[in-house]
Amino acid sequence: MVPRKVTIQAGATGGPTKDITVEVHDLDATPWGADAKLTHVGRDLPRFDGPVKATGAARYTYDIFRPNMAYCRLVRSPHAHAVVTSVDVSAARRVPGVLDVLELMRTGGRITFAGKGVVAVCAETEEALDDGLHAIEIAYEVLPTAVTTEDAARAGAPRVDPKRANKVTTKRGVQKRGDAAKALAGAHKKVSGIFRTAVQTHSALEPHGCVVEPNGDGTFTVWASTQGTGSVRGGIAKALGLKPNEVRVISEHVGGGFGAKFGIDEWDRAAALFARKLDRPVKSMISRRAEHLVAGNRPDSIQDLSLGCDEKGNLTALAGTVLGTPGNGAGGANAANSRVYRIPNLDMTQSSVSTFTGRQRAFRAPGHPQGVFALEGAVDMLAHEMGADPLAFRLQNDPHPLRQAQWRLGAERIGWDAKRKVAPGAGAGPVQRGVGCGASVWRSSGRGKWVVNLEITREGSVTVSNAVQDIGTGTRTILAILVAEELGIAPGRVTVRIGDTASPAGPPSGGSTTAPSIGPAARGAGRRAKERLLELLVGEWEVASDAIRIENGVFTASGGKRATFDEACALIGPEGITVSGQRRRNYAGFHNETAGCQFAEVAVDTETGIIKVERVVAVHDAGRIIDPLTARSQVVGGVIQGISYALYEERQMDRNLGDMVNPTLDTYRILGIRDCPRIDALLTTMSSGFNNAGMMGLGEPTTVPTAAAVANAVFHATGVRMLTLPMTPRTVLAALRGAR
Repeated sequence: MVPRKVTIQAGATGGPTKDITVEVHDLDATPWGADAKLTHVGRDLPRFDGPVKATGAARYTYDIFRPNMAYCRLVRSPHAHAVVTSVDVSAARRVPGVLDVLELMRTGGRITFAGKGVVAVCAETEEALDDGLHAIEIAYEVLPTAVTTEDAARAGAPRVDPKRANKVTTKRGVQKRGDAAKALAGAHKKVSGIFRTAVQTHSALEPHGCVVEPNGDGTFTVWASTQGTGSVRGGIAKALGLKPNEVRVISEHVGGGFGAKFGIDEWDRAAALFARKLDRPVKSMISRRAEHLVAGNRPDSIQDLSLGCDEKGNLTALAGTVLGTPGNGAGGANAANSRVYRIPNLDMTQSSVSTFTGRQRAFRAPGHPQGVFALEGAVDMLAHEMGADPLAFRLQNDPHPLRQAQWRLGAERIGWDAKRKVAPGAGAGPVQRGVGCGASVWRSSGRGKWVVNLEITREGSVTVSNAVQDIGTGTRTILAILVAEELGIAPGRVTVRIGDTASPAGPPSGGSTTAPSIGPAARGAGRRAKERLLELLVGEWEVASDAIRIENGVFTASGGKRATFDEACALIGPEGITVSGQRRRNYAGFHNETAGCQFAEVAVDTETGIIKVERVVAVHDAGRIIDPLTARSQVVGGVIQGISYALYEERQMDRNLGDMVNPTLDTYRILGIRDCPRIDALLTTMSSGFNNAGMMGLGEPTTVPTAAAVANAVFHATGVRMLTLPMTPRTVLAALRGAR
């Protein structure tokens, strides 16, 4: 196949654009430019799975019950740091209904976080399972622990890994350009601050878990609450010594996945081993307590930053150090605190501090909410030192052409100029109000060579299939819209089958790359199917294919020739039409980062310390918006999660025992419906140019700037800078007392 060159207009509708010439694969659809006129794309459409979720008919992994199914759960260590001195499972094996016991750790095994599985039990019923778990006898030698970043970073602290220090700085953790020290020394104004953010747990509505069922022929079917059907398939296959094609994974609906549900865990592995040994289905779903302890979290951060500018207000230098804990795993805070603004001199060192706690996992925009909270706080501080309007200061230093327009749009919507006339902390009475802002940044143009299958029958039914799972982001609806746009039919006519590895492999749902990774393949499949229908009409009408037009599902040609979509499908043979669309490599694009910003309006009760977020204006770009209704829903969800991070969420650890003291949803506070403010979700319509649909991701950047905007609004309301998340009544009152 010979690629063809096409020129498209990339950029925003009614905003900045640029013409880009790209090479397009001969089998791929010509990319939509910013000036494309489309029928279904860009119009509000309720999500296809909305009714089944709203009525309770949607089946999640928790809802799967198979004939003769057994139940599996783990005995978990109550200690953060200990050595297993003995394990006695004999009494558990004698419990009526207990089918099998699996020792995950042997005598002498070392525990490095509370919640670590020591023994797995499988039983006929959940009642027998409880009895079996309580019959397990395990003895431990409890050892000294360090469960906070500060404690673990101290000299002489117990080591999580005896072979290396808790605090580790890798080459990747050092960022340098220019001479930050010299630039700060010569800065016209500079500010410094230590910004702290707490560990945040994922708190997805549906906990982790799976059901594993032997099929009787050596193969297995697995139902899993996962963001990656392919990774679960590979993990279960490896655990059982099988080939991946001997395992089928189904993930029909997922009750939330913010980055913690990739691959398999020890409870999934235990279920698979029990299922094979017992030759019966086994269900393993973890408790809410275990979900908080071991199923992932967003690392904390301690960011010591200094920021300077020249006499004209141009940022000149940023320097700092960052600590963050990945728990007992790899990684760290990885705080994204050096992006967004034009800063010529940078000196940043980020260190990972291992603690005796559960491992961090990817969490909606890893590193960004904590990093942007600190960066935007420092920018706000510096604007105040300069006597400048915080928004004008940002506009001067923000190089992103689209965000320049977004700043102005959001400011106008929230009434920035009028509300900022009141000086920080100058409001009257105990309840004081203020507005603040923050920027969003993310890269999410999609990737991979994913394939989408499309089938059309002679009766006119259209079915799209891929193994990608929908974690609540509207993937089903987006794929239907893209196919319908190509075929000229209503999206409701398209049946979408996803979340099943019996279909072609799909991308894992994460990194805000799902839609731009799989969407272009769906559009490509629609184009191929349309070409096949045109071939049939060419033979029937004896005209050239380029002489046939399709509009609103009707094919027409000169001479009065006309056929509806159903009439064209009637020409299909009994075998139907089956085509595939493949995603190609990315083209050149308008900008490699999605843009966004948010404005928050808060009321702070200075007598109680309670912060009430009253309104958020969120302006975001996600390339071409396929379904604005779904996109706005994503923005609202991201803002809600961002407010929850700003005001409530904090994993609290017993520093002596090493256990989490608030591992349930009645003790681990998250934002509730009564706490939700008015949220204005404004979408910047554009074509990114990176793929044939011009799409980019949206899930993660929507939660990045929220905490920063809220904290900056609190400063405007009270005149007191909040340097710590969450901003609880206790920390607010302490800051107010300190200011006095």
